[in-house]
Amino acid sequence: MWLYIIIAIITVILIAFLVTYNSFVRLNNQVKEAFSTMDVYLKKRWDLIPNIVETVKGYAKHEEDTLKEIVDLRNSIKLYDNLSSEEKIKTNEEIASGLGKLMVLAESYPELKAADNFKNLSKELSKVEDEIANSRKYYNAVVKNFNNKVEMIPSNIIAKILGYKTKKMFEATSEEKENIKVEI
Repeated sequence: MWLYIIIAIITVILIAFLVTYNSFVRLNNQVKEAFSTMDVYLKKRWDLIPNIVETVKGYAKHEEDTLKEIVDLRNSIKLYDNLSSEEKIKTNEEIASGLGKLMVLAESYPELKAADNFKNLSKELSKVEDEIANSRKYYNAVVKNFNNKVEMIPSNIIAKILGYKTKKMFEATSEEKENIKVEI
């Protein structure tokens, strides 16, 4: 009789462990998929930067420091594909800041803003930024679900056993959080 009770308890614990394990695998794969989707857009923006910088260079020769800073940032970072997920998130924050400075710089040059090449690049960048924002929302939602599973009882016990840790959310940079100043 006791043997059957012990076997039943072990079976219930084993089934609970397997169900929780499978949910961790599913959520972890969703996080990877969400990051991969966002990564496509981050890479697209990464590849746009040299074109935008070259276009601005032609109009803003005396703004070399700002342009050099953006180019140096992009070039100082290892090949994009070799970066880890965390490095890509950090790099994105730095690049977003640099692109913001570049676009503010472009506002100072009406002839640059009117150039077809710059207009096309700006439209493409704007489209990519929208895609990044949408994929960032999805990524953060999936990470939230994963982190909840890692932190909530009783799945947090299994998370510790399996070595799962919370993942970093993709947060807005300090520049993105600041109010935009409109001057008339």
